[in-house]
This record gives sequence, structure tokens and C-alpha cells, in this order.
Amino acid sequence: MTVPMKFAPEVMEAKADNLPIVALESTIITHGMPFPQNVETARLVETTVRENGAVPATMAVIDGLLHVGLTGAELDGLGRASGVAKLSRADFAACLASGGTGATTVAATMIAARLAGIEVFATGGIGGVHRGAETSFDISADLSELAQTAVTVVAAGAKAILDIPKTLEVLETSGVPVITFGQDAFPAFWSQSSGLPSPLRMDDPAQIAKAHRMRADMGLPGGQLVANPIPTEAEISRETLAPVIVTALAEADAQGIAAKQVTPFLLDHIFHATDGASLAANIALVRNNAALAARIAARLVETP
Repeated sequence: MTVPMKFAPEVMEAKADNLPIVALESTIITHGMPFPQNVETARLVETTVRENGAVPATMAVIDGLLHVGLTGAELDGLGRASGVAKLSRADFAACLASGGTGATTVAATMIAARLAGIEVFATGGIGGVHRGAETSFDISADLSELAQTAVTVVAAGAKAILDIPKTLEVLETSGVPVITFGQDAFPAFWSQSSGLPSPLRMDDPAQIAKAHRMRADMGLPGGQLVANPIPTEAEISRETLAPVIVTALAEADAQGIAAKQVTPFLLDHIFHATDGASLAANIALVRNNAALAARIAARLVETP
């Protein structure tokens, strides 16, 4: 049995011509914001990839078929759909096998990218170790995926709602290179700095691409996390966010929110508490990550 997969015409042509391709997730479309803003944002991110010299491949499962890149009609349809599953490693295969429709998280998009032969993926922020994980054991599958799937993931660090020190510890234990682009401090999604030093720093997309190739040549499993700080003009300071996050976490605990519902609940709470500033920052950082990912993908094409 082979994986049921469909390549969008633009992606198929790019693969035939050995052009740089950047994978994109689809949970931002189905679980991140309402229609039509979700589709408008997805198209904006795809345009950013193209403007920086690569071809976008938004991943999603539609009626049991893994789509590697979406046409305009498919993107619009996904943006309007209801009851779309949020897929990670544990339920990806089941969704395909049952003919379901699902949006890909970081972990699932990495798997989809590997299946499609795409080496670079741009997202907003990765999941990680949730605060209180020492009792809840709530740790995102994104971290274990980074340890085993050879895709370079460009993100604005880990989401600020997480326990970032523990997230970095798990990544280190798992042997995942954490490379911050252009600065020494590890970023925290909406904020340029988490207050923690980055394990590695690189200032050139070509150097990041070379490190990706070197890991393959050494036979090392897993990918790379490239932490790309949010642009200065879009940043929300740690000092502003800290009390908002504490309140959001307390409310989630009071309501018994758990598992996959935690992150969407917290992000929605923070959106309202910041009068929408968090969403504007999110869009800015995703576009910034898409631009850097396209530059890395272009260097990978030049580095066989």
C-alpha cells in the first residue's frame, strides 16, 4: 500500500524543475482564525514564500488524500469547512485510512514534507513542554518529531505559553539542533527574546542549509529547529505578555481544559486580552518565517 497523495500542479512542476519548495501547515487555516481571515492569511504566507524565491506547499488531508500544496479552490474549501481534525503523528494515518479531512500540525506537516521529499517547513511557533508538565505530562509531539524527521523547521521559537526552559532541555536531550537566526537569545514567539541564550546561532541561510546537509551526511536522525525572531515592529514584550499568560493558564485550569484544546484556548484568551495584537503579531512572524524558509530552501537546492 502506498500513501494516498496528491501534488498541486505548482508543486509538481517545482519538483520536476528542482526548484526550492517550502512546506506550510494547515492548522492556521482550520483552527487559527475565522473565515475569511484564515484563507487571506494563508494566501499571504504563500505569497511571501513565492516573493522570496520558493514554491509553497500547504499540507492538508482532504477526504483521505494527502494534499501537497492546495489549489485556490481547495484552500477556500478548507477554510470554510467545519469539523476538521487537528492531525499529529498519532492520528495522521488513521485520518488517511478512514477517508477523513484533517489539518496538519507541526509534527504532521514534518511527516507530510518527508513523504513529499520537501526539506524545509515554515510555521509560527513549535509546541513544547507545557507549564506543569511535571504532573500533567503534557509535552507536544512536535519535539519528538524534530528528533526523528529530517526536516528543517523555521519558527519564531516555542510558543510563549509553554515552559521554554524545559522545552529547550528536551530538545537538547533529543539531539535536536536549536539555531537562532541573527541573535544570541532564543526568541519566544510574540517576543524577540525569551531571556534565555540560544544553543546555537547562525546568520546566513547558506550556513543553515549546509548544517542540514551535514547531518544527513553524518547519518544523524531528525531535523533542525531554526528560531527566527519576530520583526521588531510587530513584537509584544515579555513584560506585557507575562501577566496575560498567567491569567490565561489559570482560567484553562479552572475550566478543566486539557490535551489538544489547551493551546487553542490559551491563544484565544490572549487574543482578547491583547485586543487582537497577538493575532497581528502572529501573522507578521509567520510571514517572516516563510521568507527565511524560502531563502534556506533556495540554498539547499544549491547544496546537493
